[in-house]
Amino acid sequence: MSAETVSPRVTPAPPAVWAEGAARAVAHRPPSSPAPARTGAAVSEARIGVVVTEPRAGKSSPLRALLGNRAVRTHFGTVAAVVILSVLLWRLGTGVFLDGLRRIDAPTLLVGLGIGAVTTVFSAWRWALVARGLRIRLPLLPAVTDYYRALFLNAALPGGVLGDVHRAVRHGQSAGDVARGVRAVVLERTAGQLVLAVAGVTVLLTLPSPVMQDVRHVVPPVLLVGVGALAVVLAVRMNSSAPRRGGRLRAGLAEAREGLLSRRNGPGVAVSSAVVLAGHLAMFVVAARVAGSGASVLELLPIAFLALLAMGLPLNVGGWGPREGVTAWAFGAAGLGASTGLAVAVVYGVLSFVAALPGAVVLVVRWYAGLRAGAAGKTGPGVDERCHDDVGAPAPKSSAASDSPVAAIRDSVPEAAGEPADSKEKYAPKESARLARSSFPFSADPREGRPMTPESV
Repeated sequence: MSAETVSPRVTPAPPAVWAEGAARAVAHRPPSSPAPARTGAAVSEARIGVVVTEPRAGKSSPLRALLGNRAVRTHFGTVAAVVILSVLLWRLGTGVFLDGLRRIDAPTLLVGLGIGAVTTVFSAWRWALVARGLRIRLPLLPAVTDYYRALFLNAALPGGVLGDVHRAVRHGQSAGDVARGVRAVVLERTAGQLVLAVAGVTVLLTLPSPVMQDVRHVVPPVLLVGVGALAVVLAVRMNSSAPRRGGRLRAGLAEAREGLLSRRNGPGVAVSSAVVLAGHLAMFVVAARVAGSGASVLELLPIAFLALLAMGLPLNVGGWGPREGVTAWAFGAAGLGASTGLAVAVVYGVLSFVAALPGAVVLVVRWYAGLRAGAAGKTGPGVDERCHDDVGAPAPKSSAASDSPVAAIRDSVPEAAGEPADSKEKYAPKESARLARSSFPFSADPREGRPMTPESV
């Protein structure tokens, strides 16, 4: 083959490199030179840099931007609760609020503490049962203290759920599995809400209340739609082509069944949830009596369930907000007086906060214990270092000596010979001898009788 017939192979440049070079040439073209003629290039000059740089920003409405703001989503519940309380105080006056506070005395506070102790212990027992179902160890006494702390944080911080989040994360960290700890708290709270919902719907369907007719017309269609939607979702999940999602769903259902519905945990979870619900209802009746309401228990039960269901909405500040609005409206609709309903809600809120006050003691005690542990951790090494300096103890091993093969073999000899492990420190050679026998890279043999030089290495 002749040299004239051989043509060199030219590798075409990638489109991105070509586009970058074309853009650079257009940017550095002299003003006097005419514009290059179009040759039908794949990327035009007008579009150079548009596709490569940043995507086109989509138009968003002000409402979408407002709802997408993280600060707005975080504080929306607090703002809603403040708005509800402001409207109530504006319509009913501040005298009702202050009258409810003046009616609370020391025996009432003691009753609130007693009822709160019973509900907290049984709630902690339910949590321990669910955690056992998820194979997490949780003794009852630590569960009670952690539950008190969570109740206080829920009552003192906005949102009403930050204490439960803290409880879930701390228990998961102590158990070595944060995800499983979070699932245990979620299942425990779900059990309580399910019992509240079932009992509340039953009471609202059977006892006279302002919403009795509405509940009878709304609940059956809602239940049918909910059951149908759940069946469709489960069918789609089970028959999905993604095995990972189906496996996660089956694992979650298995954990829920083991933690809530198993023979070992089911009766305990049901009994504890019933006792906790009875305690909340008893506290509401006590608050109604303290506020001066003469309604019977059967008249108060539907309103109490409405107030408890309203407390579950994430639009409150420590439980305050929807509870007061719903209670005032329900008392007014039942002919018992909206002002009396607001006073009852105020007394109930104060009793709930007093029932959670032992959680503040738990926080202070653990904070003080943490300070003492931190102070001991800071002073401990300093004392040891001063003691080593006073007695003239040798410096710790160097990394080169401890990592050498000779040191590893030497340290393993006492165990191989059956000697106790403490004898290694007793018969350990001095640091100078250990360094001489180590695999130091530039060490000369002292028996050669000459100083260490580059030739002797």
